[in-house]
Amino acid sequence: MAATEIARQVGEGCRTVPLSGHVGFDSLPDQLVNKSVSHGFCFNILCVGETGLGKSTLMDTLFNTKFEGEPASHSQPGVQLKSSTYDLQESNVHLKLTIVSTVGFGDQINKEDSYKSIVEFIDAQFESYLQEELKIKRVLHNYHDSRIHACLYFIAPTGHSLKSLDLVTMKKLDSKAHLPFAVIGSTEEIKIGNKMMKARQYPWGTVQVENEAHCDFVKLREMLIRVNMEDLREQTHTRHYELYRRCKLEEMGFKDTDPDSKPFSLQETYEAKRNEFLGELQKKEEEMRQMFVQRVKEKEAELKEAEKELHEKFDRLKKLHQDEKKKVEDKKKSLDDEVNAFKQRKTAAELLQSQAQQAGGSQTLKRDKERKN
Repeated sequence: MAATEIARQVGEGCRTVPLSGHVGFDSLPDQLVNKSVSHGFCFNILCVGETGLGKSTLMDTLFNTKFEGEPASHSQPGVQLKSSTYDLQESNVHLKLTIVSTVGFGDQINKEDSYKSIVEFIDAQFESYLQEELKIKRVLHNYHDSRIHACLYFIAPTGHSLKSLDLVTMKKLDSKAHLPFAVIGSTEEIKIGNKMMKARQYPWGTVQVENEAHCDFVKLREMLIRVNMEDLREQTHTRHYELYRRCKLEEMGFKDTDPDSKPFSLQETYEAKRNEFLGELQKKEEEMRQMFVQRVKEKEAELKEAEKELHEKFDRLKKLHQDEKKKVEDKKKSLDDEVNAFKQRKTAAELLQSQAQQAGGSQTLKRDKERKN
């Protein structure tokens, strides 16, 4: 075989080279399996639906166990999302399963914003993962991934058209789940023929959970767990999370290329964003300074006006005090004049009384002398 044939190029700078013997990298798939099994898997399911539609029963049926949980009431003031995490093991495979239920969904009179809590919860899990990914010291290998991998929306089997709440919520979740199934869940086993089977007993007959002629439970379990679980996990990361991450980083100002379509490094992005931030900060500082100066001027004007009013009030009170003082002094002078006049009259009266007494005494002595003679 010619050297040119051995060194045949495939793609850019890649050549196929034959091996002379066994090397061992054909065990890579086995190594990957062993690593995954030792590390374990996680799967997160969001169950959306009104209270009493059988969400918990279906989860028990899907995983063939009894998850602990208290029944939800219909008296919730709003929609609350409740997460429960369980460690499951099948053969030597460990699965950390998280079931998120929407407590109070559809129980409010005003259902217009019921979907917001659900969408915000999904985005919040993406945001938590993104924050961990952006850390300098990351621990993604031990990070509890809470991103939703599958969303099951439960519709009441009324036979009528979909409710407005169902339409609005599914439209908001359209980019995050897609296939319809008619399923029945049950944890009770009923003897059918010679076998015990999971089924539901109704007055009109028995519905077998795992009978594909009765419902789509088997198809749902095959699609969700046995066939597409890893695909759903991968789709969550490579499609939905990446879309969220890209939009979030673009909002933060990060770009892959500059306006000239040239590579834009993280450092350049950081510097550009930093300069933009500093510019906005300086602008805000200047606006705040001008606003502060304006507020100070307004306050000084208010204080001057208040001071002017106080001076005017003080002048009015001072003038009023002087007028009152003058009136009191005039009154006092008038009273003093009256007192002096009264004293003069009193003195004159006392003098007249004294003179009269003296004159009366002289006449008495004269009469006494005449009697003696």
